Amino acid sequence: MARLGVNIDHIATLREARKTKEPLPLAGALICEKAGADSIVAHLREDRRHIKEKDLFLLRRKIRTRLNLEMSTARDVVSVACKVKPDRATLVPEKRKELTTEGGLDVVSNSARIKEVFRKLDKNGIEVSLFIDPDKRQIDRAAILGISFIELHTGRYANAQSSQEQKKFLVQIRQAAEYARQKGIRVSAGHGLDYRNIAAISKLKMLGEFNIGYSIICYALFVGLEQAVRKMKLLVR
Repeated sequence: MARLGVNIDHIATLREARKTKEPLPLAGALICEKAGADSIVAHLREDRRHIKEKDLFLLRRKIRTRLNLEMSTARDVVSVACKVKPDRATLVPEKRKELTTEGGLDVVSNSARIKEVFRKLDKNGIEVSLFIDPDKRQIDRAAILGISFIELHTGRYANAQSSQEQKKFLVQIRQAAEYARQKGIRVSAGHGLDYRNIAAISKLKMLGEFNIGYSIICYALFVGLEQAVRKMKLLVR
């Protein structure tokens, strides 16, 4: 069965709107676990706009599932990751002015730095995943670097303006996932997935995990976080 990773960044976004102590991301993470989340995802951005270092240390100590830290290759962020020691570090591209991650990591153009960060994280016992577009060139380079796990960026699929366009991007994701699996790389997927578009993509059996955050947090405003996670978990499975 496919696993569900719940991204809790936007619990911290709400906290930072008032610069107060609540809501506490850890409290949300524990509810997500109770509701069946298989992992907790948090992105420590370079500008620290939502998740902070203190959140990560609390999560590391208290949650019982896996901690998946989304992060750039910036040196200070890598240093924090080596101290926190999440179960997995997912390397993502990052731009200061973007509202959310706009695309996959360009492994081809940034191989040297990615290789350096991969070795450092691996040395600290942290599994490394790359957040990339469904592109065979990127998968090939990930394989050359020795990466055994990738997360496919599903933004174009999620933002498709027609069913025909959505089907086209779904085929791209399927083909990329199959290609990666042939190379011995495990595959997850995420970005922009919600309660409406998860059905079709969750049928791709080569995808072992879906990481979803914003849609779950939005729905939780009306039904509560536990129910929102339970519903997404059912749809993913």
